[in-house]
Amino acid sequence: MTVTESAPARVTPTVRGIPVLGSALEMGKDPAAFIARAYREHGPVFKVRLLGRTTTVIAGADAAEFMNSREGRECLRSKDYWQGMIDEYGATRTLTGEDGEGHKELRELMRRGYSRDAIKGRVPELLEITDRVLDRDWKPGSTVPVVQGMQYLVTEQLGEILTGSAPLEYVADIRLLTLYVLNVLVTRQRPRILLANPRYKKARARVFELGEKMAADLRARAGQTPPQERILVEDIMAAHLERPGLVPAEDLTLTLTGPYVAGLDTVANTTAAFVYAVLKHPEVLAQIRAEADELFGSGEPVSEDDVRRLPATRYALMETMRLYPVAVMLVRHAAKDFEFAGHAIKEGEMVYIGTTVPHFMAEYFAEPEKFDLTRYEKPRAEHLQPGAYSPYGRGPHTCLGKSFADAQMALSMARLFHRLDLELTSPGYTLRTRTAPTPGPAMSFKVRVKGVRHPG
Repeated sequence: MTVTESAPARVTPTVRGIPVLGSALEMGKDPAAFIARAYREHGPVFKVRLLGRTTTVIAGADAAEFMNSREGRECLRSKDYWQGMIDEYGATRTLTGEDGEGHKELRELMRRGYSRDAIKGRVPELLEITDRVLDRDWKPGSTVPVVQGMQYLVTEQLGEILTGSAPLEYVADIRLLTLYVLNVLVTRQRPRILLANPRYKKARARVFELGEKMAADLRARAGQTPPQERILVEDIMAAHLERPGLVPAEDLTLTLTGPYVAGLDTVANTTAAFVYAVLKHPEVLAQIRAEADELFGSGEPVSEDDVRRLPATRYALMETMRLYPVAVMLVRHAAKDFEFAGHAIKEGEMVYIGTTVPHFMAEYFAEPEKFDLTRYEKPRAEHLQPGAYSPYGRGPHTCLGKSFADAQMALSMARLFHRLDLELTSPGYTLRTRTAPTPGPAMSFKVRVKGVRHPG
């Protein structure tokens, strides 16, 4: 399929919905299933009506590949989608909201701090944090709300590894601010009046307080850490002090607290869904326990390179991200008039890009509804087909922290199932999900801690 065609533009079909709401209810219930169904019925380009607003969707493997192309970079921009959040923070720019050269500059600044290098030599620390959280929040005999449990684990890990501290007293505030900002100002699923809520205002003030504390601490110790040993926030502060035009003072709160916002929903939702999927499939649970017990039972220090010794865990995470994607769609605005698959898209239009549609298509993944680790093994390697697999987004804004997250999640989940004996609260339980602000397991999802398999 070509992106641009010389033939007259086709008439773009609109997905049938109900009066006023359009497709909002169906899409709100399960956006991944909705977009996949619409793709099968209408092809790679269609329109959806959501609460009186009509938006164009481009979807499928070709859409995913388009995002990685030069033409895709030229035709689509990210800034408009994130502008509301930038304004709410009183900032001027952010990594997610910059395009072109500005985005490249910020991405290069943060690349090392968000990469797998950030975990190099610090796996014992990561495991120590994990053990501490498990001992505190996952006690034998207790029933644990999994998403919340993962949010606290992720916050402590990201806090200490990427920012040097774990602000547990601010977790609820970060969570509430993220929820409101994403729902109201980014995805616009909720009315702006909600920003007047006193709870939101208090949480916003608290997160700004955290940002100011982080900035003050980093200024006080600026220059004390060799460049090659700096963590993410130290790189950001060094850039601010050396090149204030790149990271101005008004951007510091948003940029320094960014790792919490980036990981709180994404990593927590993925690992929570992973826990469900593994417990739902006893044969997978047995594999993960076996390789985790072998890795951690040797008594030898564990390093970032040992992730390769956890193939079942890694494949189970990949399968979780296929079936329960956090980034179901990307949202961009048209930077200029262009055509995709013969359909005209006008400059300024909001465009949804359904990059995860192939995740649910038998043309790419055999028996797509099945949780199957072998689909990632060679020679199958179904995920390597062009445009087939997009767990971390596509294009120039592909998740910068994906290599860090891959290692973080694999080691943390292996440690969880090595340490604890978990079970679903009911053998027949089917995972309930939520979509706001990002898709993931419902906050009501809980597991029971039957006991300790191995002490920390």
